[in-house]
Amino acid sequence: MSISFILIALIAMFGHSEDFLGTTLLSRPLVLGPLVGLVLGDLTQGVIIGATLELIFMGNIKVGAAIPPDVVTGGVLGTAFAIISGKGPAIALAIAVPVSILAEMVISGLFVLRAVLNKKFNQYADEGDYKKIQRLHIVSGLLRPLLMGIIILLALQLGAGAMKSFLDMIPAWVQSGLQVAGNMLPALGFALLMNLMFNKKVAPYFFLGFMLAAYLKLPMIAIGGLGVIIALIVTQVTPKEVPDDEEDIPEETTEEPKTPHKLTNRDIRNLFLRSLALEANFNFETWQNTGFAFTIIPVLKRLYTTKQSMAAALKRHLQFFNTSPYGSTLIFGITAAMEEQNSQDKDFDEESINSVKLGLMGPLAGIFDSLFWGTFKVIAAGVGTSLAIKGNIMGPLLFILIFNVPHLLLRYNLTFIGYNAGTKFLQNLAKNNVMDRLTKGASILGLMVVGAMPATLISITTPLTIGAKSGVSVQNIFDQIVPAVIPLGLTFLVYYFVKKSVKTTYLLLGLLALGFIGSMIHLFV
Repeated sequence: MSISFILIALIAMFGHSEDFLGTTLLSRPLVLGPLVGLVLGDLTQGVIIGATLELIFMGNIKVGAAIPPDVVTGGVLGTAFAIISGKGPAIALAIAVPVSILAEMVISGLFVLRAVLNKKFNQYADEGDYKKIQRLHIVSGLLRPLLMGIIILLALQLGAGAMKSFLDMIPAWVQSGLQVAGNMLPALGFALLMNLMFNKKVAPYFFLGFMLAAYLKLPMIAIGGLGVIIALIVTQVTPKEVPDDEEDIPEETTEEPKTPHKLTNRDIRNLFLRSLALEANFNFETWQNTGFAFTIIPVLKRLYTTKQSMAAALKRHLQFFNTSPYGSTLIFGITAAMEEQNSQDKDFDEESINSVKLGLMGPLAGIFDSLFWGTFKVIAAGVGTSLAIKGNIMGPLLFILIFNVPHLLLRYNLTFIGYNAGTKFLQNLAKNNVMDRLTKGASILGLMVVGAMPATLISITTPLTIGAKSGVSVQNIFDQIVPAVIPLGLTFLVYYFVKKSVKTTYLLLGLLALGFIGSMIHLFV
């Protein structure tokens, strides 16, 4: 068995372990592609193929109840077979798309199994056995990387030779068709991102981003910088003026009696670290409930010493829970503070703990999903892919840093803010419209970058000419009026079908067919 195949399987297992790593996007093709290329001795091809697949699967994100195609398995096998055969990005695409759809079916079966395991978690909670809950959460989370790692290793061991022989038989015109189809597929990713953010109020910023890229040829990082400036200007709110007769009136304050803290800074840091595994056992019955219990266990161990009180707390936190992992630590911090108060005050209403959790998880999911999926990920992917598509290794590195530096800093600090300030912090944010301003600013910035992507990252032109003698190029006419109009029109066409709830799989196949047929009849190149 080849050492390189074992290493590639380990790379895939690493990608499938992202739910233990805080959804840090280390599973994306832009990250895993270079690692596969490094193992196979062609880092540059790995970077380019990873960027190509990232563009195709850019809008492929897990939000809510969606189970997107498995970009880890498809990306790793597509990159590996493309490099082994020496056929490049077009072949990687042809392999990655069907493999990712098939792998999605396998993963769906794991979600069913996890729902069945919920009975075991509840049984352990009744017994007050937090150790078994921890263990089962980890074991259940490891099923996916182990299973998919074995599948990928078998696919490489048994199929590499046969796949290379098969790919060598593919004629040049088929490869050209696949290349054109691959150039079209990023439109699906852009359309899916637009579906998260695009509306009439912020639509002009999408077209502003497109014009900056198409007409002024600004690089993606410059458009992102301008987006930040515009978002800051647009979302500024002048402070409310205080009437003269109210200026000197002191605000009434009532200090609540302080209780000694049982929890230490180390306990709160543990909340942050454990929150990274929030979605390791994600299921569609109770969603992130076992991840919440797993995260809060160090706090419960510190506060509750009897089996009865521990059992009650575990059952409390094994109820339904689902929010954005990026803002989850704010809820963990608040919950820790409430559990601490509950352990010291006999009259404390235990039901209020879950009421606060349920009340916060929806609004925070909307805010932080929009901020990270619609802004930081878009900027990171835009900058990263624009460099990586040229073979620059700085692309994947910047992608990781642009997304995760703000992610991990915010996630860490929100844990302590939640514990120390609790609901008062949220009330202050609401008074100053901070959340509304943040959401609007994120939409502006994200849409500007998405608007620039069709002009920058989709390479589709037409070889058609007008007139038999003069042969005026249709593409030259387009370039003089609206450069990159074909990529823009294609993106909006796919966006129309996304709004009509057409399945992503059908759109993928439709774009493949359009690109392939368009290449054959010389409509697109």
